[in-house]
Amino acid sequence: MNKTTRKLTQSALMIALALVLSMMKLFHLANGGSITPASMAPIILIALMYDVKWGLFTSVTYSLAQMVEGFYPPPVQSFGNFVLVILLDYVLAFGALGFAGLFARPFKHNRVLGGIVATLGVIFCRFFCSFLSGILIWGVYAPEGTPVWIYSLGVNGGIMLGEMVTTSIIMGVLLKFLPLDKMKAN
Repeated sequence: MNKTTRKLTQSALMIALALVLSMMKLFHLANGGSITPASMAPIILIALMYDVKWGLFTSVTYSLAQMVEGFYPPPVQSFGNFVLVILLDYVLAFGALGFAGLFARPFKHNRVLGGIVATLGVIFCRFFCSFLSGILIWGVYAPEGTPVWIYSLGVNGGIMLGEMVTTSIIMGVLLKFLPLDKMKAN
């Protein structure tokens, strides 16, 4: 199998695994959010195995698959807000996972630490996108008298904190035992 075919196959399998994991809910929160069993880990693994360009290709493809699987239209009728939801809740949020390799690069001497730092970094980026979306788009659901930014922080912070914990633990275990260099298409 040639290098490109192997990379495409690995990415497709990891996207499929990430989608299946995203449908499994460890905790379902009242606001509609949920914590999954490390659904972002397969995408982060690809981003750690290959260069940033390939990581972004895989993560943006995953964002589009996420959108097809469960798109929630914004509670407003403006085309601009519709585009913002697509960008902030999907393309930029999940696309950020493709930068894991950049976060891990300073920790070449310790692959596990680098992977955990990368996981925390990209999930924080995803949180930031969701936090902005919560303020700009979904804030209409904030309880009366609650500042929109506090509402967004509470909703998105709880979800992303849970995702950070589960994904960081799983990534630490995977990176300890998986021979990523041998799995890579060379």
